Amino acid sequence: MSKPQRILTEWWLGWAPILKILAVLWVILALFMVAPWVILVIEGDPDATAFAMSIGIILGASALTLLSTWRIAVELKPWQMFLITTTSWGTMSCFASLPLILGAPQLSVTDAVFESVSAITTTGSTILTGIENLSDGLKLWRGIMQWLGGIGIIVMGIAILPFLKVGGMRLFQTESSDWSDKVMPRTGGIAKATLSVYTGFTALAAVAYLLGGMAPLDALVHAMTSLATGGFANSDASFGAYADRPWLLWMGSFFMLCGGLPFVLYIRVLRGSRGALWRDAQVRGFLLFLAIVILVLSLWRMWNGTDAFSALTHVAFNVISVVTTTGYASDDYTLWGPFAITAFFYLTFMGGCSGSTSGGLKIFRFQIATQMLRNQLHFLIHASGVFRARYNGQPLSDDISRGVLAFSFFYFLTIAAIALILSIMGLDTITAVTGSATAVANVGPGLGDIIGPSGNFASLPAAAKWLLCAGMLLGRLEILTVLVLFTPMFWRR
Repeated sequence: MSKPQRILTEWWLGWAPILKILAVLWVILALFMVAPWVILVIEGDPDATAFAMSIGIILGASALTLLSTWRIAVELKPWQMFLITTTSWGTMSCFASLPLILGAPQLSVTDAVFESVSAITTTGSTILTGIENLSDGLKLWRGIMQWLGGIGIIVMGIAILPFLKVGGMRLFQTESSDWSDKVMPRTGGIAKATLSVYTGFTALAAVAYLLGGMAPLDALVHAMTSLATGGFANSDASFGAYADRPWLLWMGSFFMLCGGLPFVLYIRVLRGSRGALWRDAQVRGFLLFLAIVILVLSLWRMWNGTDAFSALTHVAFNVISVVTTTGYASDDYTLWGPFAITAFFYLTFMGGCSGSTSGGLKIFRFQIATQMLRNQLHFLIHASGVFRARYNGQPLSDDISRGVLAFSFFYFLTIAAIALILSIMGLDTITAVTGSATAVANVGPGLGDIIGPSGNFASLPAAAKWLLCAGMLLGRLEILTVLVLFTPMFWRR
């Protein structure tokens, strides 16, 4: 075999397992398109044709890929896992955009990909207006995209990223003693268990929203996007369409909070460990942080003349929405005054817990950084002392600390770089900075008149939308998972 033939064979044997897995994921995506298609067929809506064509295109691409890779065994190496993680989210987003291009909205490729990337990364930014007038199938599809992204995020956060040692996520390899440290061989078991819990919570949310007066389709879509902490709603007003129904706001707050907690711990609770959630340092820190912020902002609103119950209801909803990176809005909080605007900007960076559907930095990184800062201060006082950082009762290894520092550095560097490029494109400072932050943190709305809670991203230039798509994917995939692909060492195997 000549050298070019040998190189081509090695390349194919390396990429074939990746393509095979991608094809299976595409088939799953197409199967989920069937539900909106059936609804549209029953209603006699022209969008049914768009879904039928989309299903055909995806299944055709999947069939060709599977036929060409059928005989290749799937035995993945770490470098292949990095590629699958990145390419799966990118290709799924592209295929998911087809109904938006072929259907009634007839979006441009840029706008359709932006909407689907925002959905599948559970960011919740949108370019659509008149959402109330979309067909029932497209409304359902927007919810399904976020719901699929949510379960993908959970499995990735529990099973894949710890294995790849990305950004300190290795800390959670032993999050469940039932599965021990051998996370990757038991991915199937993890996926089934988390899917069961995820589906159960979604069903409970749908029932709660129905009892609160939502129409059946709205209840289902909001249930899916609440648990996915995605934030897509069936109205341009987001959750503000139900601002006069406290039951729905409190139920929304509860289910967003459920989506922001570690799903592995829910499974441990169901298996008999009733105190698993509260014993976890990450959960305690997360709940304490939310309680303090909600109390302070509620007092601020009451000081400015809002009645206590209304202040607490809307503050709790919007704070939980932003911190869990859901992106719903029950009110335009940019009208609450400078203190609230600044607070919500800071909250954009927080995120929920590891192993949840939330984006952001994640609360555990703040906790670890606090421990490292405390130890450094102690070391300055007692230079000869030995201070060991601990988390959840276990000592933190140096590689986890390095991972947290590296991730945090590149997280803020990515936000700064995207904001700078957006400003070069002509966007004002508030739109550029908060647009970049909300994309990388996967929150949804930014601040300001253009992309704030009462606006959307439709008016941004096409180049800005593509850049924000890259930011959303980088943030969802924990940045380092993607950046490692651009290092020469990665390709020298």
